[in-house]
Amino acid sequence: MSKKSPQLRFEGFTDDWEERKLSSGLREYTDRVIVEDDKEYYQISVRNNFGGITLRGSKMGNKIGRKRQAKINLTKYPQTLIFTRQTVEQGGIGWVDKYCDGAIVTENMPTISLDTSVFSKYFLTNLFQTRIFYKNAILDNIEGGSAQIAIHESKFLSSTLLFPNLDEQEKIGQFFKQLDNTIALHQSKLDLLKEQKKGYLQKMFPKNGAKVPELRFAGFADDWEERKLGEVATLSSSKRIHLSDYVTEGIPFYRGSEISTGGITGNQELFISQEKFDEIKEKYGVPSEGDILVTAVGTLGNLWKVDSRRFYYKDGNLIQISKMQVNSDYLLTYFTGGIGKKRLLDSAAGSNQKALTMVKMREITVDFPSEDEQKKIGAFFKSLDDTIALHQRKLDLLKEQKKGFLQKMFV
Repeated sequence: MSKKSPQLRFEGFTDDWEERKLSSGLREYTDRVIVEDDKEYYQISVRNNFGGITLRGSKMGNKIGRKRQAKINLTKYPQTLIFTRQTVEQGGIGWVDKYCDGAIVTENMPTISLDTSVFSKYFLTNLFQTRIFYKNAILDNIEGGSAQIAIHESKFLSSTLLFPNLDEQEKIGQFFKQLDNTIALHQSKLDLLKEQKKGYLQKMFPKNGAKVPELRFAGFADDWEERKLGEVATLSSSKRIHLSDYVTEGIPFYRGSEISTGGITGNQELFISQEKFDEIKEKYGVPSEGDILVTAVGTLGNLWKVDSRRFYYKDGNLIQISKMQVNSDYLLTYFTGGIGKKRLLDSAAGSNQKALTMVKMREITVDFPSEDEQKKIGAFFKSLDDTIALHQRKLDLLKEQKKGFLQKMFV
């Protein structure tokens, strides 16, 4: 492997990659248009993080301040690349789809045509996501200003990078296209599962004033009853751990910001000593397996059911639900969405920054079916959450694999 060839290549390709300017296969064009007051014009948005080009609606010409604009011309330039000068550094770059043809763009969104006899579109698509591209075409070309950074298209196009021959470009491009399609398919499945869960949360719990839900399991017909949360569970707050109590190893704990509904990120693991842990446990108690933790400040109402991991939580901005006289999976699900989530958030107090308090939460009314139906509902949503988590892990793994390939297949 030389410095002019990648670590990982397809069989049959051995030649060194060659230095080329982006301008050898990308050329700016300007299809000028003067905006007329009585005509309607579509405009576009360039999403960050390589999110693509989308239409952002239309306006009559008399509502558009700058009359000198340019338009996307896919008839003459079928492969058109657009980036935003101020956001290309954040991945604000992409190819224009057919439905955006004819839309107008400002001077901050240069329109650039691809010569497919020089560069492969999908090779470039993924080259744009590499570290080497970010360094050579972005960082080296940033123009600092008093307001915000910008990258001019002339400097962008003059950037020099290493390219293989067109056949190898096509091979690499198609590989990543298939990988991107697989990622998109898994993302679609994950989004569908999350939407299905939202639907079930709406239909499997009674609406305000109703005694039964719209959808329930066979064999259950009795009316549900309402009880206050404080009547069926014990609520308590967590003991805050101060910076002076941090140690390099010991009993792990997490900030409340680590908790998101359905899981915990585990990105900010910190430690306290065994001695400090014992002191807190004796005086205040610590979360036990099966307890439910609720974020009470900041992002309100994120919940997590404590698993078997051994740790303590630093944040005093958490409310702990324990000693439940009801099914814990059911209660967790109830507050995750639908009417239960609404009641939880509606209980938040404060004029400037809303916060959940134990006093208010104890008064929240919760709809309860029989114990058997609670178990059925809790198990159903736990199974659904496990499936969602599985798909999320698969999606995360695919994205990590792509990152690895981007590092090894470009130079």
